[in-house]
Amino acid sequence: MRRTSVRARARHFAPFALITSAALLLTACGADTPDQGQEHVPAGDVVSDLAVDPAAAKLLPPDVKSLTVAVSVGGTPPGTTYLDDGKTLTGQDVDFTKAVARVLGIELKTEQAGFEAILPALDSGKYDFGASNFGVTDERRKTIDFVTYINDGQGFATREDSDLSKVTGLEQLCGLNVATGAGTTFEATLEENRHLCTDAGEKPYKIQTYNEAGAIWSSLQQGRSDVVMSTINGLRYAVAHQEGLKFLNEFHRLDVGFAFKKGSKLAPAFQAAVNKLIEDGTYARILKKWGTTGSAITKSRISPPELKD
Repeated sequence: MRRTSVRARARHFAPFALITSAALLLTACGADTPDQGQEHVPAGDVVSDLAVDPAAAKLLPPDVKSLTVAVSVGGTPPGTTYLDDGKTLTGQDVDFTKAVARVLGIELKTEQAGFEAILPALDSGKYDFGASNFGVTDERRKTIDFVTYINDGQGFATREDSDLSKVTGLEQLCGLNVATGAGTTFEATLEENRHLCTDAGEKPYKIQTYNEAGAIWSSLQQGRSDVVMSTINGLRYAVAHQEGLKFLNEFHRLDVGFAFKKGSKLAPAFQAAVNKLIEDGTYARILKKWGTTGSAITKSRISPPELKD
């Protein structure tokens, strides 16, 4: 069976938030759907006792005392979501962002934005950096600098009663309804490779996009969709906390990093901060809190080449 190209599969990731915004641009919990898994949100604080690391802080440009971070709310852990108060952001990306800010001794202003709008806005200076599980791809590296802090990727999940097994090529999805997040690289990957089915003389798969992950899972549970394509860690969490689902497989791994405009002078300081977190054990505590220890990296890098199969 012919495999899809790495370049085609490698675009990635959805979903942090304008905290002052009244409208929640969620990609996970729909207002008209059950709040999937909110009772399972880990509440432990693993970053507030961190001190400034002078060596890392010294790498910041001299005038940098505060930064604006753009985030997109993921709705369910380990993606960015809200605590029970409905106001306080939490999630793996939130913890990493807070931890780096403490190590560097800077204040953060957090703004909510649609996932697809964050990267284009970095070049204009609207935001200083983005923190929303952005996968590092060669295409993105043309215009964006990344500082890696975890490894995630693309995967699939479906209902327990489905006959669908491990997806090693998108041809296996021909004729099926595939649910995914709107404006994500999952959608782009599916769109770019839709021709594989017609090339093989088969009916193309139908791409069903949603702005809310709650709607994605409702679509799957109610039979309107046959399979979900999303982040590996997000899928594993959903399957662990929702009945009747099964995780199929990892499809393609990617490094994940903080995103900056090309040539940003902030990247070396952020890299040093992440490496400090790895060294002092905070990094491991964050991953343990969110159940993502399998996504650990051993060293942060600046805009490394895209991972290949």
